[in-house]
Amino acid sequence: MPKVQIEVHRTNRVGWLRAAVLGANDGLLSTASLVLGVAAAHGTHANILIAGTAGLVAGSMSMAAGEYVSVHSQADTELADLEREKSELSTDFAGELDELAGIYVGRGLEKSLAKEVAKQLMAHDALGAHARDELGVTDALTARPVQAALASAASFAVGAGVPLLASGLSPQRLLIPLVAVTSLVCLAALGAIAAEVGGASVIKGAIRVMFWGILAMAVTAGVGRLFGALV
Repeated sequence: MPKVQIEVHRTNRVGWLRAAVLGANDGLLSTASLVLGVAAAHGTHANILIAGTAGLVAGSMSMAAGEYVSVHSQADTELADLEREKSELSTDFAGELDELAGIYVGRGLEKSLAKEVAKQLMAHDALGAHARDELGVTDALTARPVQAALASAASFAVGAGVPLLASGLSPQRLLIPLVAVTSLVCLAALGAIAAEVGGASVIKGAIRVMFWGILAMAVTAGVGRLFGALV
């Protein structure tokens, strides 16, 4: 009997990819903008590094907390729905069988075949069948709060480390252009990698991220220069 080959789909990466890309992009962009804002306000090299470091630490913790709370809310909702399905299966198994068969009829199966498919799937794993086909809860897409929090915090720190390192190595007079260019190059690479992993257009992904990066850094630097001129 030939060995069945299991395909690996991109949706299996959705959970960690979303958190990692969001964290790295936010870390890089927010820290670069912060550094450029302080530099444009004529802050000293030491002040720039302190502000960047504080932004890295605060941002990492904020991303972790935000992702954990958000994804945990999703997990709580999924758990509540599964508990409800479990209760309905124990009190009205026949009704749940008809409900599942009706879902398959709606997807194109003949009524008799849908009924048989529902019977076999529920005999194997009734709750799993309803979780997947009625609720849309699968192992690949299920909420994982701790994983999302750790991925967001770590990726934010890595992203924030790029402009912070660039500002630390740059002389004061070249800090703004070097941090801006380094950050934009890394943002473009991040957008391209995320697009490639997700199966989208690499060029569009890079351009999209660069556009918002340029806008955010320009606005922040402008505010910093204005504030520096006023004080």
